[in-house]
Amino acid sequence: MKTAPQSEPERTTKAMEAAQAAQAAQVAQVAEAAETTEATEATGVAKATEATEAGGRNAGTVRALRTPGGLSVRVHPRALTVVLALALAAFAASVVLIGTGDFPISTGDVLKTLAGNGTEGQEFIVNELRLPRVVVGLLVGAALGLGGAVFQAVSRNPLGSPDVLGLGQGATAGALVVIVLMSGSATQVAVGALVGGLVTGAAIYLLAWKRGVHGYRLVLVGIGVSAIAAAVNGYLITKADLVDAARAVVWMTGSLDGRDWKQVWPLLVPCCVLVPLVLANARGLRMMEMGDDVSHALGVRVERVRLLLMVCAVLLTASATAAAGPVAFVALTAPQLARRLTRSPGPNLVPALFMGAALLVTADWAAQRLFGDGQLPVGVVTGVLGGVYLLWLLVTERRAGRI
Repeated sequence: MKTAPQSEPERTTKAMEAAQAAQAAQVAQVAEAAETTEATEATGVAKATEATEAGGRNAGTVRALRTPGGLSVRVHPRALTVVLALALAAFAASVVLIGTGDFPISTGDVLKTLAGNGTEGQEFIVNELRLPRVVVGLLVGAALGLGGAVFQAVSRNPLGSPDVLGLGQGATAGALVVIVLMSGSATQVAVGALVGGLVTGAAIYLLAWKRGVHGYRLVLVGIGVSAIAAAVNGYLITKADLVDAARAVVWMTGSLDGRDWKQVWPLLVPCCVLVPLVLANARGLRMMEMGDDVSHALGVRVERVRLLLMVCAVLLTASATAAAGPVAFVALTAPQLARRLTRSPGPNLVPALFMGAALLVTADWAAQRLFGDGQLPVGVVTGVLGGVYLLWLLVTERRAGRI
């Protein structure tokens, strides 16, 4: 039997029905894909939140303080206790360091002199000779500790400190150019170190950029830039005359000798501006440790926050290097020690700041008192201790399978 041919209206109706069925299937596929994406994002955020809460439980009970204006602040009691203990340790080490020297002063007399009740001789020794050195040490340690914490959080790598990334070598290159080629003054050397650090930081960021800056790429590029800057420094030393070479070597070691109030103010001003700016972006930095995708989902402008924090960290590190030379390994060890003490998730910016200050002042006291009659530059002591810590950290990371 032959089938009767279909009329034109019937063929049109069937074609429309087929097109509607295909469109409905396509809409269903799009809806299913959207649901899958939303579920994946929700799972990522949930996992990140769960990890953060687990870290908070490990650090102790997290409390929220609410202000009358409606703001709420999360407080980790253990982290707060560590910060107070580190601040007290930095103050105690500073008082002991002020009383240390060829003319020893007791702790009680140091406190009386700081309060304005000392003798004329004690006030001159404390306020004019020793206090500026201690203040520079505290500011340099705090700047290095905070800068190291920012870089380690941005790179998500415990080795991502300014020492490893080459910022210290870059600042040293800038200072050596001024010392060797220009025979500049102490102020010009500090400016050269600051410029060298900024140029090095910009070069590392641009070379590490590829649709964003990621941790291992930043560390690898920084290691390469550090090697190049170290080679330039060696070349400049070989071309310098004996006097300039000796001066350059002393500066490259990192020392607080001869520091006065002229070195305090150029370091205090950047710290007063940059430290609040870094702390104001601490939330974004903490979110970025969970990954760029989760940070975007939580409303963080990742590249903007990352660039701002890296600029602040470079300025802090360069300013500290300009004031005291490249003091080694404080930026590497301070954030890690602070995190191990607080057992708190996140970059631990404030504990790292106080840890850096306490470490540097304590190392300066050790450099003056623990090696007989001869005094060592503080950079020698921090270099030895930091090198031992770096070896331990590498062994720990290797055993954990992260390197």
